[in-house]
Amino acid sequence: MGIKLMKIAVVYFLIGVSFGLYMSFTHVFKLATVHVHINLLGWMSLSIAGIFYILFPKLAQTSTAKVHFWLHNIGLPIMMISIALAILDVSPIFFLFATIGGVATVIGIFCFGYNVLKNIGS
Repeated sequence: MGIKLMKIAVVYFLIGVSFGLYMSFTHVFKLATVHVHINLLGWMSLSIAGIFYILFPKLAQTSTAKVHFWLHNIGLPIMMISIALAILDVSPIFFLFATIGGVATVIGIFCFGYNVLKNIGS
């Protein structure tokens, strides 16, 4: 699972950097929030989680690790796409979808935190 998360994180890194370059070329920074969240919750968070799962293989074998993996990887794209569409005024309904994706992502992250705190050390 750690390797999968690191590969997914690299995809987010490529998307985030490309998105930043696009904003730089166009001088349109309206979607900076999306750029930052892709880099933080996609690239950084998933790569760090991947490192944890590699360093502590027992973490990756828990049910909370699987819940983390799926909620984070389903919730984050829903949240990012929805935030972008909401900011671009496509429809206000996308604020609701962004919230739903955000809740899924946060629950996944809390599963990761619980897993680490419960299963490492002591």
